[in-house]
Amino acid sequence: MEGMSDSPAPLADPHLTFDAAEGRRDIVILGSTGSIGTQAIDLVLRNPGRFRVTGLSAAGGRVGLLAEQARQLRVRTVAVAREDVVPALREALKAQYGNEPAPEILAGPDAATALAASDCHTVLNGITGSIGLAPTLAALEAGRTLALANKESLIVGGPLVKALAKPGQIIPVDSEHAALFQALAAGNRADVRKLVVTASGGPFRGRTKAELAHVTPEDALVHPTWAMGPMITINSATLVNKGLEVIEAHLLYDIPFERIEVVVHPQSYVHSMVEFTDGSTLAQATPPDMRGPIAIGLGWPERVPGAAPAFDWSKASTWEFFPLDTDAFPSVGLARLVGHLGGTAPAVFNAANEECVDAFLGGRLPFNGIVDTVAAVVADHGTPRTGTSLTVEDVMEAETWARARARELAAKATAEARA
Repeated sequence: MEGMSDSPAPLADPHLTFDAAEGRRDIVILGSTGSIGTQAIDLVLRNPGRFRVTGLSAAGGRVGLLAEQARQLRVRTVAVAREDVVPALREALKAQYGNEPAPEILAGPDAATALAASDCHTVLNGITGSIGLAPTLAALEAGRTLALANKESLIVGGPLVKALAKPGQIIPVDSEHAALFQALAAGNRADVRKLVVTASGGPFRGRTKAELAHVTPEDALVHPTWAMGPMITINSATLVNKGLEVIEAHLLYDIPFERIEVVVHPQSYVHSMVEFTDGSTLAQATPPDMRGPIAIGLGWPERVPGAAPAFDWSKASTWEFFPLDTDAFPSVGLARLVGHLGGTAPAVFNAANEECVDAFLGGRLPFNGIVDTVAAVVADHGTPRTGTSLTVEDVMEAETWARARARELAAKATAEARA
């Protein structure tokens, strides 16, 4: 089909089931104490005949919850990124297990990566941020099915992920990409005309760029339809999150950027759509609840009954769709540019944005300054490092530079505003 790249198959293909296994699946959950992890555990506990969790990883800030999860699931291994919390974790596990044998503990910055390569069927990567890249690569290299909620690892390490992943080895867990994944199952890839990624519009839908100049972090942290962490919530307010999802859709489904569209859908009922060449558009719709996408990630090609609430069709409802205001929200266009550049450019975009969001939440950068500063960092980065020689070290080096440059520009903007 015109515009389709020459790669043999997309990373996420609903027509393929990598390393399919019948019976109960052994699962490793990375980021178990976060939003994705806790909802995945709820799903597992309600379906003990389908899933068994063998390992859990977390950053280490909530060792009590991690120990409780380990006991509930009877896991073999727990991993924490912070070595300093190991004594507290041992005590928490002792309180949970008593005289019973406690699970093995892995600790340190590489603990989640080691766990991702352990013996299991599926690794759910629910880690937040680009630190999820190494575990993503480890799971793929070990031949595990990867249920991917950590979009940053695909964004910043796209070429590295594509070099390792076998066709169908990745099952997306993002609500938008799980929706595209399911809609694509209804047709042939050659018949796809367009991917349509929906956006709620965030808390500032309908405001002009001038009206956004003085919004506060408190305003931006109130999302109209989803309950998420502060980073993702601010990314939804700037629509940077949607820009990242456009890049992710391109990498997952091997569809050119010009055939990936963003449309605003305030109700967040339709999670994304696929338009086919015969004029048909297939939409995947559920009430906003991440347990549905998680169930797709863990169970595909089978569905998990009762994974998430369904619509009550006996009640009237209105579903609206609006075009994206690219003047007020230029982040999606910037992400397309970054995606076209490829190589280390997406890593620069993502890292600079994380620093700018932190500056905004700390009162050191205005709301509009987030994307403006990210754009300046991308421009300063110049020609990205690309090609088959790209390494994890190249990506990390680009991120380190981007973070430092973003902090520098944010501090300069603050100083100028106060002068």
